[in-house]
Amino acid sequence: MQRTAVLLAGLTAVAVASAFAQGSGSTSVAGRQGSANVHLLSHIPLSGVSDIEVEHELSRPYAYVSSGGKGGFYIISIKDPSKASVLYTWHIENTELHQGSALGPVTLKSKGRYYFVQSFQYLRTGPDLDLGAVVFDVTGLPDTTKVREVARIRTPKSPGGFHEDFAYKHSDGRALYLATSVSPHALIYDIDKVAAGGDPESWIVGRVPVPEGATRGVDTMLVRFQPSYHDFYVGYDPVSHQDRFYGAGSGGYYVYDITNVTEPKLLASVSGVAGVTWGHTFTPDPTGRYVVSEAEYTYAPLRLFDLKPALDGQIKTISRPIGAWTASWKGLPHNHEVRWPYVFVSTYADEFYVFNMMDPSNPYTVGYYDTAPGVDLRSGSTFGVDVRNADGLIVTSDMRQGFFAFKLDGFDGWNGHQWGLPNVSSAQDWDNGPDGAPKAGRVS
Repeated sequence: MQRTAVLLAGLTAVAVASAFAQGSGSTSVAGRQGSANVHLLSHIPLSGVSDIEVEHELSRPYAYVSSGGKGGFYIISIKDPSKASVLYTWHIENTELHQGSALGPVTLKSKGRYYFVQSFQYLRTGPDLDLGAVVFDVTGLPDTTKVREVARIRTPKSPGGFHEDFAYKHSDGRALYLATSVSPHALIYDIDKVAAGGDPESWIVGRVPVPEGATRGVDTMLVRFQPSYHDFYVGYDPVSHQDRFYGAGSGGYYVYDITNVTEPKLLASVSGVAGVTWGHTFTPDPTGRYVVSEAEYTYAPLRLFDLKPALDGQIKTISRPIGAWTASWKGLPHNHEVRWPYVFVSTYADEFYVFNMMDPSNPYTVGYYDTAPGVDLRSGSTFGVDVRNADGLIVTSDMRQGFFAFKLDGFDGWNGHQWGLPNVSSAQDWDNGPDGAPKAGRVS
């Protein structure tokens, strides 16, 4: 689809967003905790938390917050977002013996069952050093007595756990769980195989490699010296009919075709970028052409790249961004969610931001909220962010302050078709599969 058509479709929204941005500028306004267009709906104080995930069906009003060093998670009821409350808490046994953290929370749905997966990353000086994730069946919510553990995913051949993960409805119909590992691969699990039990090796249906020759670098958060991934995103491209993996890790950022999960094919690389030896997060817009990247070091902006020359085969790798965004020189963006043209960002300076990437060469701030005004970067941080497409609810997790729910004026939900784009984001259509994927021949 031509970008000009998309721009025309979004002219009204641009005008609205520009109006929102007036007065907020590119950084926080002195004396103001948040921009006038961002409203705090609720806050639950929780200490030591890490990432956050929200379910996207309005009939299932639940958010999941990983409890970090406490080794577990909280299920938050957001039936009334203005009165959010903790519904359920789970912590791993013998928590005090574990050194590490519960990190990535994701939700999946398959064959009428709802699953929640909590990833873990523990050091080699305590128990469960090979534990990657614990899978729960949460179909029975809000009845918490029906929450049950289904399986524990372990990696005895590459101990060190899963730092990040992603849930994806593949075009072949399978519900897949993808996870980083302390190895030069991202691991792909079939959630139905996991739930059925049996040989854990059979649960793995694919591996996405870090490209051969990728700069090793060092992930300062994980102290990894071998090639590996840190984070990734998976989305469907209806033009090429490909399931695409966007991975951040050693040396930069990589795009693979994983339509056949047993034979990933490298499509494009973003490497040799000035100031980047390690990729943290890598998220495309709904077309898969423009991507937002994060490197997670102090003072680094989010860099935006145009992948078209590499995807078209004109060049082998992209090395120069076409745009960049940062809220402030010391903000240190951490995680982000793309709902084009908006990007929702959590920063280590305890601030939640929204910026507009309609023109990826000139992104600009739309709104913000500081969850702990006056606190410096060293005491951060706002760790995770997620966005519910059905109604535009925004949730964030702050390592010291806990759970927050927000509303952005004029943002009442997201569907790519309203912008003349594929309806593709991190939110999955578990019942129907990816937008634009053929229905025939799917794996049941």
